Amino acid sequence: MNNFVIMALIATLGTWFVTALGAATVVFFTSPNPKSLNLMLGFASGVMIAASFWSLLQPAIERAETVSSLPAYLVTTAGFLLGALFLWASDKIVSFARRKTNDEKTNTRLHRIIMLILSITLHNIPEGLAVGVAFGALQRGSYEAENLMGAISVAVGIGLQNFPEGAAVSLPLRREGYSRKKSFLYGQASGIVEPFAGVLGALLVVYVETILPYALSFAAGAMILVAVHELIPECQRNQKAPPYLATMGIVLGFAVMMLLDVMLG
Repeated sequence: MNNFVIMALIATLGTWFVTALGAATVVFFTSPNPKSLNLMLGFASGVMIAASFWSLLQPAIERAETVSSLPAYLVTTAGFLLGALFLWASDKIVSFARRKTNDEKTNTRLHRIIMLILSITLHNIPEGLAVGVAFGALQRGSYEAENLMGAISVAVGIGLQNFPEGAAVSLPLRREGYSRKKSFLYGQASGIVEPFAGVLGALLVVYVETILPYALSFAAGAMILVAVHELIPECQRNQKAPPYLATMGIVLGFAVMMLLDVMLG
């Protein structure tokens, strides 16, 4: 394993750690207050919607324009639709498995958990690849201080973005009645794929650069489907909560993620 792969591994371990820090915000909730957790569920929805564009689709378009022989709009549209189709198929499989038991309440919660963790995990795979590609590219004759700082900036930017994403998993799990410990463990686990993807990206940098636009837009389609189909309806379910509480959570989550992406972009 050469130095560039090790650097990619260290960088993506860092981004995973920030995901864990975000997931750890769930420890501040001593009890699952419906109003607060509805707000947080809306916040998670906003984070996912914003990340699907600024963290995924926009970089996918930019990379497709430079590494793909196909038009960028075809690459990103195909990847986006495939991501949504994949999550839709996963939804059908989970729903089918749910019908095999009689405990509808438990199965509904399990369904939401699987869909949420799967979507965020899919989102973290291309992010890990992006960090790995950034460091792996240094071994192709571009190992200069400026390029090294550029790769570090990619890792730092993705790491900071991972903080609200960790919360976007752990807080909805707490909303579903899971303990703080389990919510944290599931939340941080969604980011553990990044070190593996980072090493893979550094090892296969020449090939991954071509695949990366599809992977980015694929994850975007998956995230949009989960946010619109699962999280937004769920955060609006409690009609006794103050009007616009969950909606303002969505707006706030979108604004925070947009700010981080644009500021660190």
